[in-house]
Amino acid sequence: MSLDPFKDKNIVLGITGSIAAYKAADLASRITQAGGTVTTILTESSSKLISPLTFAALTGRKSYTDADLWSESEHVPHIFLARQADVVIIAPATANMMAKLAHGLADDLLSVTALAYGNGSTQKPLIIAPAMDGGMFTNEATQANIQILQQRGAIIIGPEEGYLASGLKARGRMTEPQDIFTRLRYMLSRNGDLKGKQVIVTAGGTREVIDPVRVISNRSSGKQGYAIAQEALDRGADVILITAPSQLDVPFAATCVPVSTADEMEQAVMQNIAKADALIMAAAVSDFTISDTSKEKIKRKEGKLALKLVATDDILMQVAQVRKKSGKPDVVIGFAAESQDLIANAQKKLAAKDLDMIVANDISSQTSGFEVDKNKVTVLLKNDQKIDLPLMGKDEVAEKLIDQMVELLKKAKKA
Repeated sequence: MSLDPFKDKNIVLGITGSIAAYKAADLASRITQAGGTVTTILTESSSKLISPLTFAALTGRKSYTDADLWSESEHVPHIFLARQADVVIIAPATANMMAKLAHGLADDLLSVTALAYGNGSTQKPLIIAPAMDGGMFTNEATQANIQILQQRGAIIIGPEEGYLASGLKARGRMTEPQDIFTRLRYMLSRNGDLKGKQVIVTAGGTREVIDPVRVISNRSSGKQGYAIAQEALDRGADVILITAPSQLDVPFAATCVPVSTADEMEQAVMQNIAKADALIMAAAVSDFTISDTSKEKIKRKEGKLALKLVATDDILMQVAQVRKKSGKPDVVIGFAAESQDLIANAQKKLAAKDLDMIVANDISSQTSGFEVDKNKVTVLLKNDQKIDLPLMGKDEVAEKLIDQMVELLKKAKKA
């Protein structure tokens, strides 16, 4: 069962009078689509830049303004909003709003709600994403206010350096909504069912060097491994992502260990498994490497180019040997990408490599597996249990696999 970090979470999003107010619409949409309940509060100045109706349409909820502060239809709205909030985010936050928050001024609905929320006396986070001109941000008064807010537990995200509304290039741009969203996602995930667990995930297709410009590799995009890493993070785990070259964004807060070759992948895995609770070997590791790599670029010529290949080490076999001595990792999960005899070959690997679980997928399929966003896999467990999963998105596959891993970790703890 997936533990969506945003499920049942009430997010109050405050928008102040910065030109970056338009970015708040993107942030509100992302959180809503992720399953969070978003209530927006716009200051009077921000309402002149972007309409409250925009946020009501994006979130499906009433968007509050200063007109609601003394509304006869709602009783003390700022108290209601503060009490029901799991997180308060102010993005963008102007220098003026940060000064109010730092010194306890409350003369509009947003500031009075933030004051009633009072993150200093609770464990609920107050997130502030500043946006202003460079000189305003570096001003001693602004910096002093930021220090006060941080001392009280507020989380300051940004701002970033870039071109500002004034035309200047300086630090003052609001952090992009995607980055704020990923930070929030991580913060909300820390109490999941993998809290305190360290999970290693390998991803992508390794590359074996022919010469300084050429490699042999495979079609793995790394999408399934990255989805697994994100799901483990969403469930509260500390994740080490050992990844071959990929165009994908590394999930926020995952410790990324970039590798290229099968040998580098092996070294990275062996260096990190001593304290790992689980290893998920989703990478497509080359079975062969070049025995006579050229130090110079091989020139094109007539005839055939003969490459001598030698087998690489089987990483999971190396892990099995270490595991017999140390007992770590507690759970090891492998992948079997096959073009024939899928289940039979996967079962052989499950037994030979002392795996707790293996994920088998048919690489001959055109609709799942390599280079696409969906996968259709069969999960095999040590107890001869077989689970056929239908074609689904790789994030959904990741959810199902982590569900199984959680159960395996529970059994390992009891053993």
